[in-house]
Amino acid sequence: MKAGLFTYHFSDNYGALYQAYGLREWLRGRGIYAEFVNYHPTYVEEGGPLDRPWKPSLWGKNATIAYMWQAHMRRKLFGDKVQRARFESFRRDVLGVTGPRIRRAEDLAPAVAGMDILFCGSDQIWNPSIQKGLDPVYFLDIPGSDHTYKVAYAPSFGRGTIEGRYNSQLSSLVSRLDGISVREATGLDVLERVGIARGQACVVPDPTILLGRFDSLLGDGIAPDDSVFCYALRSDEVIRDVALETARITGGMLRAPRTTHQRWSDIGEGIVPGPVEWLQTLAAARVVVSNSFHGVALSVVLNRPFIAVGLPGKRAQMNARVENLLAIVGLEHRLLTDADPAKVRQLTEKPIDWATVNARLDAVRRNAEAYLDGHLAIAHEHPL
Repeated sequence: MKAGLFTYHFSDNYGALYQAYGLREWLRGRGIYAEFVNYHPTYVEEGGPLDRPWKPSLWGKNATIAYMWQAHMRRKLFGDKVQRARFESFRRDVLGVTGPRIRRAEDLAPAVAGMDILFCGSDQIWNPSIQKGLDPVYFLDIPGSDHTYKVAYAPSFGRGTIEGRYNSQLSSLVSRLDGISVREATGLDVLERVGIARGQACVVPDPTILLGRFDSLLGDGIAPDDSVFCYALRSDEVIRDVALETARITGGMLRAPRTTHQRWSDIGEGIVPGPVEWLQTLAAARVVVSNSFHGVALSVVLNRPFIAVGLPGKRAQMNARVENLLAIVGLEHRLLTDADPAKVRQLTEKPIDWATVNARLDAVRRNAEAYLDGHLAIAHEHPL
């Protein structure tokens, strides 16, 4: 059976690459030939074309597009070229991404021809953008794919609600899928508000949790050291002080991978690892400190002691993903919203009951596997 995958596999972001890796590796473990369809529209990271710039009502939208374009060009011209090459190498050698970039939906038909099943997810591919709104491609509404089985695995809206102007389109797009799942429980609420009954959809874990094992990348030589690994995204507020205090308590080296969108000075020693080296450094750390969902998720999967740090201010709504994960594994208390030294010390020194955590992960993993196996069986036995 041949499967085509649609997600943000092109992002120079460690979490985005590992969620992509997780679903593909799981499918390959089931004997499925799975490959990423190299759909990379310009609006996602480059802003895309301006939309009628002469209209005052669209100035806000076009300002966002212009900002994204200049940020993209700044990264392209002045970003770390070694790091970029490592991301490209991971996409090519580990994710198996081949073929030319496809920018437009109307050019996708040859790429999906011959596919037995299509998957969309994970990542925030269902989050409406100011430039594009909802992208039908990420709901597998693709020219030439009418007779292909279509399954959503753990896509995210990236928020608890979406604007009402998207309701009709969202309902229409989702209702055409053969299998519907979302990454967060709040996604079920969004779907229910547009007429998709809860019984038609389910919540499944991020692909990193679905896969659960990264031995082929980690190898046998990962020896835990005394370091503190700080993975910060979007902001260094709160997390900087938590990481510094954690390193002070443990006495270990504080290392922080630089990110492509980083706008703050390094937290401790700034490092520029490729995706594999990033995972290996995380796996070796004595403590991981992160405000990123995937930083926390991979710490849990790899059984590394961690402190999750909430994003402050207007970004606090993004903490729901981490909060949901911690609730599943019973570790809600490991989320900090301030850098109180007493709280940091308590979490640094308090051991985690990994046996209980792993049992809970196994339970959600079994449910996800049942969802996927069921749809794979239908697609195999009853091709559309």
